[in-house]
Amino acid sequence: MDQTYLKDLLQGVQSGSIALDQALETLKNFPAQSMDDACLDHQRSLRTGIPEVIYGESKSADQVIVIAQAMMEQPSPVLATRITPEKANHITQKLPEFEYHKQARLLRFRQKPIDYDRVRGDILVICAGTSDLGIAEEARITAETLGHPVQTLYDAGVAGLHRLLSRKDLYQKASVIIVVAGMEGALPSVVGGLVNCPVIGVPTSVGYGTGAGGFAALLGMLNSCAPGLAVVNIDNGFGAACMAAAINTNRLAVSE
Repeated sequence: MDQTYLKDLLQGVQSGSIALDQALETLKNFPAQSMDDACLDHQRSLRTGIPEVIYGESKSADQVIVIAQAMMEQPSPVLATRITPEKANHITQKLPEFEYHKQARLLRFRQKPIDYDRVRGDILVICAGTSDLGIAEEARITAETLGHPVQTLYDAGVAGLHRLLSRKDLYQKASVIIVVAGMEGALPSVVGGLVNCPVIGVPTSVGYGTGAGGFAALLGMLNSCAPGLAVVNIDNGFGAACMAAAINTNRLAVSE
């Protein structure tokens, strides 16, 4: 439940277009709904601007189904991350309203049109190589689900900088840029030296032995000399998208 939905509900009660009992039924599980294996924070979107999301990696398909069904009763979009194809197949048989994005390992359910008036501009997702696409797609789909227009520039790593430099039309117009890279993690520093918007680096676990599962990329990004660069955890495309969404949200439009 977000601020816009709650304001519409209260204004409907005030004007008489929504019955008081109907409003009470809508709010019966507000702010939290206790379940056998979870306690859903329906107030999170109202409080933080980002709805609760299902982290699916350690949950069974049946647990995800029960939680998702309860979340679908609310106006916010529903997103489940780190879902294997096998688990997704089981879930979508029960909940066909969900779409599965295999590369990103995401299940998504959206129930209302996106209002782009609430954002500052486009989020750009850049990834260094094709091997980083899974994390880049997790970031893209998450940002889109949160209501932000997203552009992409994929396979544009430092091994061939002409691929990046030829697309000034994308990165010079973006409001926020997410840069996904493994190996030595140099690409966010390069991008940070070319643009005047916030850059969010996402180290991936892609790389050979001394890459140490993404730690080399993480440390490289953390030690960047490019100003305006922030870094999230290894393989955390979801977290990068949430940060980008928070930066890209037009607070004035939300509060009106």
